[in-house]
Amino acid sequence: MLTRMERINPPGLGRPSGFSHAVAATGRFVFLAGQTALDEENRIVGDGVVEQFERALSNLLTALRAAGGEPSDLCSVTIYIVDMDDYKAHAREIGAVWKRLAGSEYPAMAGIGVSRLWDVEALVEVQGFAVV
Repeated sequence: MLTRMERINPPGLGRPSGFSHAVAATGRFVFLAGQTALDEENRIVGDGVVEQFERALSNLLTALRAAGGEPSDLCSVTIYIVDMDDYKAHAREIGAVWKRLAGSEYPAMAGIGVSRLWDVEALVEVQGFAVV
């Protein structure tokens, strides 16, 4: 099935930076479970939020590729963040990780502050859905 995706950023809303306001797509839906910085032995790896974000995003993209998708197929991503101030302080580094791993086309995104994640050592969790 051919995927058609349109990123929608209408006038009247602030200029998006690192996200799209809306994404419309047709194709096969792939719902991606939240991924943290777990390694193959189910241990959280990475000392800081940047390293953990990189591993969590890598894990999400591994699942997406296994379902036949690519980063550009992501329609929506939600990032759960334990320490929002720390995350914001490293926003440029996190953005560079996103561009290196996922490219410069952004899905609709949300960052949500939480008190903790399933694994107490986890600083960030990345969840999403794609259309492939």
